[in-house]
Amino acid sequence: MQLSTGKIWGLRRMADANGFFKMTAVDQRPPIKNHIKNQLGLAEAPWQQVAEFKKLLIQELQSESSAMLLDPHYAYPAGISVFNPAKGLILTLEDSLFEETAGGRLSSEIDDWSVEKIKRVGGDAVKVLAWYRPDAGKQVQKKQKEFVARIGDACARYDIPYVFELLVYPLAADAEQTSDYIEMKTKKPDLVLESVRAFAAPDYGIDVFKLESPLPARDVPGMGGQGSAETQQWFDAVGAAAGRPWVMLSAGAGMDEFRRVLTHAYAAGASGYLAGRAIWQAAFQKYPEWDAIRADLRSSGIPYMRDLNALTEAHAQPWFEHPCFAEGGANIKPNGAEFRHQYSGFGK
Repeated sequence: MQLSTGKIWGLRRMADANGFFKMTAVDQRPPIKNHIKNQLGLAEAPWQQVAEFKKLLIQELQSESSAMLLDPHYAYPAGISVFNPAKGLILTLEDSLFEETAGGRLSSEIDDWSVEKIKRVGGDAVKVLAWYRPDAGKQVQKKQKEFVARIGDACARYDIPYVFELLVYPLAADAEQTSDYIEMKTKKPDLVLESVRAFAAPDYGIDVFKLESPLPARDVPGMGGQGSAETQQWFDAVGAAAGRPWVMLSAGAGMDEFRRVLTHAYAAGASGYLAGRAIWQAAFQKYPEWDAIRADLRSSGIPYMRDLNALTEAHAQPWFEHPCFAEGGANIKPNGAEFRHQYSGFGK
């Protein structure tokens, strides 16, 4: 891979000084909205309540984060005033609502939102989740690939890193049916692996993969545990297929489960994590008691992040040391005139 100047700067903003991604996700919408509306006994979660929770997460968790992932509905408008400008800012582009068809799920961008706007409001990177199954209908696969490639082209045009997330989901014939943003307990590792392979081609312009565990998190032993060697083979295969820096997502896994997942991911070359619910879900259960939520984040969430960060620093691979950069690296013109000309068409 060769990275443009803008993309290199964005990746540096997302990572700590040593090249490790310690990123916290605050962009979740259905998992937060559903819990709030259920606790309040309402048909819809009030905007102010969702926004207040996200603002609280930003205030409490940014100190341990190298970057935070926000959404344009709640987290950015409510929390940007308290967001530390020394931290990397990632903004999500995909709509949390998707179209469920007979052949599989179709993703789309948030209405009236774009890569250009993310760049204009100060984003350091664009994050996109695409639902994908390599065994979905051919037309669904085609449309999902076009969706991903279109955003990749825009990220190249506006010179901003593209963080791409994949999640296996149930098809109509699967026994496990859910529309929630949770990990499938019956997913097969080859579906995760083949999905990564499908988007590793340069056509899609992906700079960082945000990946789920190839095995259900509950079934992943810690390094050295029973079945660890077989588990590691799947993580190694996923890391090799990615072919660029990658991080792990938590997909609603518990604290212990996600930590075990990270031990295998780091042994396979991952450069960090981009996680949300594994960090703050336990505290969120105390909603609507705001003081209790804040106290739990401080007594449990922050110490957990420090533990993950120590694990990351000890075993993860700095993003700039990924083998994909051995032959490429920075695409920065050494001559000032050439460098300036390189950016003459920026944003056009």
